[in-house]
Amino acid sequence: MSHRKTHFTLRTIASGLALSLALAASASAEVKLRMTIWSANEAHLKLFNGIAEDFKKTKPDVTVSFESLPFENYTTALTTQIAGGNAPDMAWIFETTAYDFVNSGALVPLTKTLSATPGYNLGDVAPSATERWSKGGELHAYPFSTSPFAVFVNNDLIKKAGAKTPAELIAAGQWTWPNAIATAQAVAKEPGKGGLVVRDFNYQAWQYLSSVWNAWGAAPWSADGKRCTLADKPMVDALGFIHDAIFTKKAIPGPGQNVDFFAGDAAMTITQISRASLLPKDKKFDWDLVPLPKGSAGDYAIVGQAGIGVLKAGKQPAEAAAFVAFMTNPANSAKLAQFFPSARKSLLNAEVLGKTNALLSPAQLDKVVVSGIETGKLMPGHTDFARLQQMVRSGLDAVWQPQADIPAATKAICAQIGPLLAK
Repeated sequence: MSHRKTHFTLRTIASGLALSLALAASASAEVKLRMTIWSANEAHLKLFNGIAEDFKKTKPDVTVSFESLPFENYTTALTTQIAGGNAPDMAWIFETTAYDFVNSGALVPLTKTLSATPGYNLGDVAPSATERWSKGGELHAYPFSTSPFAVFVNNDLIKKAGAKTPAELIAAGQWTWPNAIATAQAVAKEPGKGGLVVRDFNYQAWQYLSSVWNAWGAAPWSADGKRCTLADKPMVDALGFIHDAIFTKKAIPGPGQNVDFFAGDAAMTITQISRASLLPKDKKFDWDLVPLPKGSAGDYAIVGQAGIGVLKAGKQPAEAAAFVAFMTNPANSAKLAQFFPSARKSLLNAEVLGKTNALLSPAQLDKVVVSGIETGKLMPGHTDFARLQQMVRSGLDAVWQPQADIPAATKAICAQIGPLLAK
């Protein structure tokens, strides 16, 4: 081999080595973040992925992906990933398990990162919205969704049944739980149709019944979380009303009955406005959105929350915290408010919400979303909630029988969970 050929070969090898090293350096510099979420809805994913793409424009070396886990066992799947050494960098956390995640130290404190982000304005976030996500003056997860429960209505089915629509009842000052159940009962008499569906309850996730029993001022435990109140009169009365609506009036689908409001098969459903994305695009039926009916305790509202937390067990906590700051900044909070109402005070008005929420009218946004967030109580939550949830669910099986002894069943539940609450 000539000297020239040897020189050329070495130069080629050196050049290839340099390129390989550069590619390796580039690969090692690339950051891949993963966030678990419960939703697999196309509209939600399109919104999230769009925010992730915008983030990548500011940080080209960071890629964010979203992993949808089934709603029914979301928290179990998430904690299994964490325990198995496959923790996501960020996670969507339900309000029911907020205390567990915050108090266990599993989450990276976010206050410093959010406060240091230009234009973030953490002071705009309502303190009442951060209570469940804070500890020791530190915010451990951002409450990106503060969403009131409301009633979606199928006016077509109700009118066909000759019943009064919620809008008519509201106009007459008669939007009460007994009248709501009367409307649901009328529709449910038609074969294949259901009355009122408490979405996601399914005789398993009993916490969603708080959207009903809070109308009686009922709660599963005391405000300090130390005493079981399931056997108290407000809860016994509320469960008695629900039981009658299920087994006597047939106005609420019974155990084992699956009725889908969004397919046009029920008069009403109670759920959060994030589920508006499930409404048929072709205006299959005339729908409405109204506040929860009035109960014996007067007007009330129930709010569900979801937080975004950065897992300490994740591989890139600093980069993950930076993405949470980007995802929940004022501009992106306005985008998210289309499905997930913001905890930012500046966004809590119908005019601002209406810019990104074409599905809902200003009146619906004002009466259901803004008013609900301002006055609503959070869904039940507690430390060791998964264990409590299972114990209460098992105990309520005795209530979901045609000839139930509700006082006896609720006393039995309190006897079981009382010692756990008192700890």
